[in-house]
Amino acid sequence: MQQFSRLIFTLAQSTKTNEKLDALGRYFATANEQDRPWVLALFTGRRPKRVVNSTQLKQWSIAMAELPEWLFEECYHTVGDLAETIALLLPPPETKAQPQPLHHWLESLLRLEKATEAEKETFIRSAWDQMEHTERFVFNKLITGGFRIGVSQSMIVNALAKTYQIAPATVSHMISGNWDPRQTTMEALLNEENSNTDDSKPYPFFLAYALEAPPAGLGAPEEWQAEWKWDGIRGQMIRRNGQLFIWSRGEELITEKFPELTALLHALPDGTAIDGEILAYDQQQDRPLPFQALQTRIGRKTITKKQLQEAPVIFHSYDLLEWQGQDIRGWPLQERRRLLESLVAQIHQPALKLSPIIPFPAWDQLAILREQSRNNGSEGIILKRCSSAYQVGRRRGDWWKWKIDPYTVDAVMIYAQKGHGRRSNLYTDYTFAVWNGDQLVPFAKAYSGLTDKEIAEVDSWVKKNALEKFGPVRTVKPELVFEIAFEGIAASGRHKSGIALRFPRIHRWRRDKPVSEINTLDDLKKLLGTTPS
Repeated sequence: MQQFSRLIFTLAQSTKTNEKLDALGRYFATANEQDRPWVLALFTGRRPKRVVNSTQLKQWSIAMAELPEWLFEECYHTVGDLAETIALLLPPPETKAQPQPLHHWLESLLRLEKATEAEKETFIRSAWDQMEHTERFVFNKLITGGFRIGVSQSMIVNALAKTYQIAPATVSHMISGNWDPRQTTMEALLNEENSNTDDSKPYPFFLAYALEAPPAGLGAPEEWQAEWKWDGIRGQMIRRNGQLFIWSRGEELITEKFPELTALLHALPDGTAIDGEILAYDQQQDRPLPFQALQTRIGRKTITKKQLQEAPVIFHSYDLLEWQGQDIRGWPLQERRRLLESLVAQIHQPALKLSPIIPFPAWDQLAILREQSRNNGSEGIILKRCSSAYQVGRRRGDWWKWKIDPYTVDAVMIYAQKGHGRRSNLYTDYTFAVWNGDQLVPFAKAYSGLTDKEIAEVDSWVKKNALEKFGPVRTVKPELVFEIAFEGIAASGRHKSGIALRFPRIHRWRRDKPVSEINTLDDLKKLLGTTPS
């Protein structure tokens, strides 16, 4: 645990990619053999199931530190992070125990799943009493699920590739799939023969870069394939050895969550892997349903008959990655596409559709078609070079996403709350309101979009203009106006405003606009029905 804690602090304090790569490489080369697959699991989203909640951690730490609850809450509001607050307030360890490796603590946590609350408390307090401050902080982060360090999966892949002398694309494929850090080793994961024995193993996804300049700079239109950019759950559908597997882009096996797609088990030939998008779909209208329809099914353990009826799903296919058991990602896109078209036509199943190609003779005509994206239920256009291979991760040059401009409204900030991590002492999370008659109605929260300089300026203003205090939230004078951007809007009975926005963020600070001129709730409601999401 000590070595892992040092790694976390090294990664958190460094801003240089090479320094992080070196730290990761040293760790994987020298760490405990059983710890290494656990670290890979943690950095690739395979975190252990949470067995202790935040309220329990707070109460146990208050008891151990012998503090009044009000003082703990004040400290928490100042620090802004529960794991760090607990680590700071706990008394020094009394037990001089032998340091335990990372896998000991994580596997012990997993065994607590069915333990009583008293047993959980005994274990957690004993663990805290065996750890120094940095270990406690990291341990708490692992428990609360707030374990976020500035390390991308591509950085992990590159570190492993350098350490084990394997091509990065090969490493990406080897570490994908359904593996358990308790039952494997790094050597087994990074073994070519072993990696081919998992029938469920998906391929690493190829991701598009945002197009920031006019597409004319990409070359001749005939060299490119254009498709609509759909807003659903990116996934891979795989059939091998008589079994069907559906993976999300986050490498979550989600086959059982979409029973409508299991009919494809008997339709797809063995040795097939398709890249596509899971969409809630209206078969009669032959168009996607709003993303909110799909959201009603995300995260649910069981799907009701009503949800199956109101948000039926399809698999919208983009690309063919494996055919007759052969990895064909290196084939040119146009060849993979022809084979995919033939497969979808031959299967002729309503649950499997083909993402249509948008014909365009010139870039300016495609730009006109792009403006119709919302009418088609899409977010814009994806451009793919016809000769491109299916690569790994986000790569510049061959795949681009050309999204339509977001919706924007002007709103006033009415609440502010401190952020987390390095922003825990700054007011960075804001709630915004629009006019409804002569009343201000909150409609969205946002915490991204401002520069560091602007954040510092807003933080200073909030501290001088706070009106009321509700725990960590401050009510402020309704004076600061911001332009809020968002991708979509939907009616919502859960919100006082009656609406919910998709991906709201701060577009710019409107220092030029008075509060009297911000948008109204009616302005927002007029957008309902004009957006697919």
